[in-house]
Parts: sequence; C-alpha cells; structure tokens
Amino acid sequence: MSLLDCFCTSRTQVESLRPEKQSETSIHQHLVDELPFSQLPSSTRAKDVICSTNVSHYELQVEIGRGFDNLTSIHLARHTPTGTLVTIKITNLENCTDERLKALQKAVILSHFFRHPNITTYWTVFTVGSWLWVISPFMAYGSASQLLKTYFPEGMSETLIRNILFGAVRGLSYLHQNGCIHRSIKASHILISGDGLVTLSGLSHLHSLVKHGQRHRAVYDFPQFSTSVQPWLSPELLRQDLHGYNVKSDIYSVGITACELASGKVPFQDMHRTQMLLQKLKGPPYSPLDVSIFPQSESRMKNSRSGVDSGIGESVLVSSGTQTVNSDRLQTPSSKTFSPAFFSLVQLCLQQDPEKRPSASSLLSHVFFKQMKEESQDSILTLLPPKPSIALSPVSRWTEPECDFPDEKDSNWEF
Repeated sequence: MSLLDCFCTSRTQVESLRPEKQSETSIHQHLVDELPFSQLPSSTRAKDVICSTNVSHYELQVEIGRGFDNLTSIHLARHTPTGTLVTIKITNLENCTDERLKALQKAVILSHFFRHPNITTYWTVFTVGSWLWVISPFMAYGSASQLLKTYFPEGMSETLIRNILFGAVRGLSYLHQNGCIHRSIKASHILISGDGLVTLSGLSHLHSLVKHGQRHRAVYDFPQFSTSVQPWLSPELLRQDLHGYNVKSDIYSVGITACELASGKVPFQDMHRTQMLLQKLKGPPYSPLDVSIFPQSESRMKNSRSGVDSGIGESVLVSSGTQTVNSDRLQTPSSKTFSPAFFSLVQLCLQQDPEKRPSASSLLSHVFFKQMKEESQDSILTLLPPKPSIALSPVSRWTEPECDFPDEKDSNWEF
C-alpha cells in the first residue's frame, strides 16, 4: 500500500509514493503529495501544534462521532509524548469512491491553505496502511448539534445563537473572500473549543469558484449529496438548473441553521423529501420559524416587540438522560421570545432569490450582531455549561480493524 506525503504546519515530510509511480487504478491517485505552506493563525502557538506522524504516539480514548457519510470515525485521543488531547479522524480509503477521494483531497489541501481562527485546523495528515489519519485540535464542547442534543433540546437562547453564528459567519466570510462555497453549513459543522472558539468544519463539501486563475460567478457542479443534508441546502442548489449557484447558497444554509439552533430541531427533518423539495422550489413563502417546517414540535417562538431576548433556563437534560440541571447558563426557549432582529436575519438569509440575500461580510454588520463585542470568545463561555470533564483511562494502541465500520446514521462531527 502506498503512502501519502503527510504534512503538518512545520512541513514535516515522510516516505511517500508520488502519483506518477502509482497505478492509474490506485485508490490514492486523487490524493496529491505536494501541499502549500502558509502561516499559522496568531491564536495557535507553535508549541501547541502536534506534528507527529507516528501512530504509536496516539492513544485512542473514545469514539465521539461519525462523519463523511459514515466513512469516517472521529476519536478523542491523547498525544502521549506531550499529553495533549487531540481529535483524530480515521477514514478507510479502500471504502471510498473516486468522488469521495476527491472530496478528501480537497478538504486536506484546502485546510492547509486556509489560516483563519474560525476555520477548523488540520495539524497533521498521514496514512496507516489504507487508513487516512487527520489530527486536529480537540474541541471540548463538540459541535453545536451535540450541544442541542445534550443541553438545549428545545433550542438555545438568542444570545448564545448570536455568539455561535457570529463565529461561523466570520469563517464563512473568509471562505467566500477566498472564492470558495462551503455547501454544508449546519449545526454539526460548527465546533466549539473549550475556550469558546467557534470554528467551521465540513470542508470536504467545499467547492472553489476559481478555475484556471479566474473566478467564476456561478457553479454548475452538483455532487450527489446525502439526503440527510438536504434540509440545509438552498433552492437553487437543489434545483440543479442552468443558472447554477454561488456563495449565496451558503447564506440560505445559515438561515436554516439559525432555525435549527433556535428550535433544537432541523427544519423539514420529518417532512417527506419530495414535499420538502416542492416547498423549497415552488411552494409559497413560509415564515422562517413556522411550525410546519419543524418535526413534531409546537411553535414556542414569538416575535418580541421589545427586541430583548427573554429566554430563561429551567430544567435541562444532561447527557445521562436521567439527571436535570438548573443553571442560568442553560437557557431554553420554553417561554422564549425572539427579537425582531433575529427574525430579520433569518428572513434575509432565506430569501428565495439568492441575489436578495446578503453576503457573509455584510451579514456580520446586521443589527442582530451589533451587540457582539470583540471579547465574544470569552462571553460565550458564560452561556455554555461548565466545560465537560474528561476521565481518560489507559487504552491499547490502534490496530487496523479487520472489518468495516458499522452502519450508523447519527454523525455529529464531520470533515
């Protein structure tokens, strides 16, 4: 089995077999071995970066999620030489189609191009046999989707939504400025670190508008999206016509994600796919937080004339499913009102005509985000539950599994 060039931020090289030496049918032919170097974000200190490509240096502790249409398992692990906790995404390349390999190639290469505090960082990428390992910082709070399931089953407070969306839209604005469409904005692709940093993941779905040195205005590439991601996709992306789509399709997904964070449920989730497509493509305009687009839920959202978020936390289920937690940190919208600014943001994002949607950069100037301060990374911690404590136990080193991963539908972390 050939080895890819691995890389980390210090450009450490290991043994590789270049593409020209591989057979045309090699499963690795889409993964290039020349990756560009760019500077680390100021928020990342050199001593914190893990560049080891020795698999024996990592102890897998527990599987914390699935991704990439269940082809990837995501693990909490310990880098034994330093004791640093990391996230490791492991993908069996033998199970990937050519299209999936191209998506992995794109995610790995572009992650090395991008250097922004709100974009997920890949520290090191290497292969172990036919398994691709991606080492990245451990995000203690996991994804926004996990927060909803564990602490905010009825949705988050408007203040917390503002903090999370602000970081996500900042990362999205950076991608758009660099000519890229994310194409998979949703709560499970928004990660939160232990110190409150919000980052965008899901780079395997990303598409560049730049071809042969020129930036195109529209894209006509329509990959075979999993049906599970369709609730977040824009009408023009689902329509797949000659008009194509552009970065404004991501803005629509931001609006759906805002509804997801506000209600704790995914719009259209329980709706038949055909009905959902018809409503998005041809149906009459709908209220962004209309009960009809949420699965088995009563609308508890009211438009507050005062414009003040009045959500007060009561009793929220914790991960055990049996305990309840009373805390001002855990605000649920059981009696919540949403401000006109929030409704305005969602309505702008969900405009049927993509040209009427704001750009990501102009969205950051929307009145909904006006209350954000520069120190928002610290303020978000006051809105979240205490940082989860992690009890680690010694585990054996990783060995290549003899069978494929089981088929599981739930995946909260993704590439």
